[in-house]
Parts: sequence; C-alpha cells; structure tokens
Amino acid sequence: MDIQASKEELVKMIYDLEDSKLIDKLRKLVIKEKKDFYDKFTEDQKLEIQYGIEQLDRGERISWEDLKKKLP
Repeated sequence: MDIQASKEELVKMIYDLEDSKLIDKLRKLVIKEKKDFYDKFTEDQKLEIQYGIEQLDRGERISWEDLKKKLP
C-alpha cells in the first residue's frame, strides 16, 4: 500500500472513531512526532537565529522599507 492510500485509510479510521479519549491520544501523538522545522537547522544557523533575536530584543532593527533601499 502506498503512502497516499495509507493516509486515506488512516483518515477514514479516525473519522469513524467515536472515542474522544482515543482521538485526543492520536492528536497528541501526531503533535509529539511532528518534526519542527527548526530542528533541521545546523548549529551555526541556530546561533545566527539566536543572535538575530538578541539584536531585536535590544531594539536593533531596520524597517523593511529601509532594507529595500539598501538592496541592489
């Protein structure tokens, strides 16, 4: 069975469920297993992001309009 057929079968099974506790367990499982895009970044990329956040926290920012003026 291919992935698309498996997903469709799973959706139908979930749709037919009446047990709210089981539905909640499935929802929590999917959330837990879902990978965060941030986890795909390298350590260097994560450090750059953190540095950018720190700059913003210090009020060091530039408007989109000013940035566009600096770009070629």
